[in-house]
Amino acid sequence: MLTPQDVLALCRERGVRAVDLRFMDFPGLWQHFTIPVEKLEEEIFEDGLGFDGSSIRGWQAINESDMLLVPQAETAFIDPFTEITTLCMICNIQDPITREDYTRDPRNVARKAVNYLKSTGIADTCYIGPEAEFFVFDDIRFDQAPQHSYFFIDSNEAQWNRGTDMKRAGDGPNLGYKLRHKEGYFPVPPADQLMNLRNEMMMTMIECGLDVEAQHHEVATAGQSEIDLKYNDLVQMADDMCLFKYIIKNVAWKHNKSVTFMPKPLYGDNGSGMHTHISLWKGGQPLFAGGGYAGLSDEAIYAIGGILTHAPAILAFTNPTTNSYKRLVPGYEAPVNLAYSQRNRSAACRIPMYSPSPKAKRIEFRCPDPSSNPYLAFSALMMAVIDGIQNKIHPGEPLDKDIYDLEPEELAKVPSTPGSLGEALAALSRDHEFLLRGDVFTQDVINTWITYKQKNEVEALALRPHPYEFCLYYDM
Repeated sequence: MLTPQDVLALCRERGVRAVDLRFMDFPGLWQHFTIPVEKLEEEIFEDGLGFDGSSIRGWQAINESDMLLVPQAETAFIDPFTEITTLCMICNIQDPITREDYTRDPRNVARKAVNYLKSTGIADTCYIGPEAEFFVFDDIRFDQAPQHSYFFIDSNEAQWNRGTDMKRAGDGPNLGYKLRHKEGYFPVPPADQLMNLRNEMMMTMIECGLDVEAQHHEVATAGQSEIDLKYNDLVQMADDMCLFKYIIKNVAWKHNKSVTFMPKPLYGDNGSGMHTHISLWKGGQPLFAGGGYAGLSDEAIYAIGGILTHAPAILAFTNPTTNSYKRLVPGYEAPVNLAYSQRNRSAACRIPMYSPSPKAKRIEFRCPDPSSNPYLAFSALMMAVIDGIQNKIHPGEPLDKDIYDLEPEELAKVPSTPGSLGEALAALSRDHEFLLRGDVFTQDVINTWITYKQKNEVEALALRPHPYEFCLYYDM
């Protein structure tokens, strides 16, 4: 836990010349500005630095735009990509007049969520372990205008390049070893052409203080990958995910490749999820281990009940884009079934059975995707868990059968996830009282999220012709 004095000493020891101040905007992108290291004084850690909050998406109106960034010393790290030595810190956001933490600051929501957990007496720690998948592309082009709309993706390891004349394209000979659709999981090089790139991403993360567990190729044909971090407490893991994405994007950029955390960029192949593991601990002891189904405690069963009950509303934060629901479709591994199981990966909640240790007992919520704002997604998930435990919401019987083999009458009894972002936002509008407890998600945050997403994404997409509509209807 670095102090402001430690940060100033680190700047001197490492020859830091610039200090980068970062924060998360409302939808979920890291923002920043930079000051010369000479301007970093100990008072700044208390007084903060001013900026224009009206220029940040979903934040202040122009007539009340002044806001403060307050650097958090414990988040400091040396940027591995800048040409001059630069120290980065994550900041909290405050109102300059009242000095209150800003309600729409996603990191503030996460901090309040953890404080609320402690106040309930249920637990003192919430551990989160996300498994974020992503795509690495060699070329990406897209545009949207009144008279045209398109995207074009390319990947050197993709199946569609088996017959490409790479010499004509200026990329040297075509050496084969292209990944067939849905066969990208765990192949060794040369079929896996991204191992060295992922290793560099992994080592850069370790150098920046992240605890990496594994990296590997994922199922899709075109550069789909996964790097897993060891679980951490909720706020720290949300901070880690910001750095995680930053490193992945910039290592790829350095090698003339492009990364996207968009959940479904390819038609007909796997999308990218962010299976999120959650467990509660108290006094250093795990609360989810017990003698019930799959070795779960009563608290864990009720936690699952809370997740499944509130899942349609939770998805407004864990699956927050229109593209998210092109991944969550029936008939594929992505879970649309609001059920739980100890091994069934098509159920929304899975209980991993890799280890008999009570410390390993956790719930895996398989719906989320990596386009989500981690502070809001993890907080919403934990608030549902708390509600399930407080109200002893039982999830019913587990669904250990192969869901794809169920009879239609039996399958119809299994609730499913929303079919679109609009449906998830409508669910959030109906069901958000559990999020308001402890003033974690304020009513203003809920209303602003729904309004922003509905106007800027749901309605914006609905108004625009889709290229496939021309394939279907142009000759009508």
